[in-house]
Amino acid sequence: MLQVSKLLPGGHGLAPVLLKRAASVELDWDVRRKSRFDCTDLTGRHLGVFLPRGTTVRGGDVLVAEDGSLVKVIAAPQPVLLITHCGLHGAPFDLARAAYHLGNRHVAIELKPDHLKIEPDHVLAGMLRNMHLIVKESLATFEPEGGAYGGHGGGHSHDGHDHH
Repeated sequence: MLQVSKLLPGGHGLAPVLLKRAASVELDWDVRRKSRFDCTDLTGRHLGVFLPRGTTVRGGDVLVAEDGSLVKVIAAPQPVLLITHCGLHGAPFDLARAAYHLGNRHVAIELKPDHLKIEPDHVLAGMLRNMHLIVKESLATFEPEGGAYGGHGGGHSHDGHDHH
């Protein structure tokens, strides 16, 4: 087993040619939210990933193995619920209301301008439908928000500017 203990968020700082040559591994959110896991890259190498506790791996990140080789992480499609507002009975603001209620339940949520994504949950789906939202099952990648203190991923970059 090849040990991995370093993560480069988004492959930051790597030349495009290195990223193109890198092996890859496809992982769903359940695995990527863990800091320690085993997986097999697409070349067949068995990897033991041991990252600092609390580290979240995102699609596009690059793992660095103990031998110096690079492994690009691909967010695997997985079952999700796509939540959109009802054009006949609602408004786009309904998505903000839904995000508020889901956040109060500490639900991992991916925010998009025109929809939300969550992991399948029939109770939450019922709540959202009662709020007159459209809830559809789908197979898609899932990259939930990292939270206000959640490190990289989910939000926007502050490279080159600040908010002072």
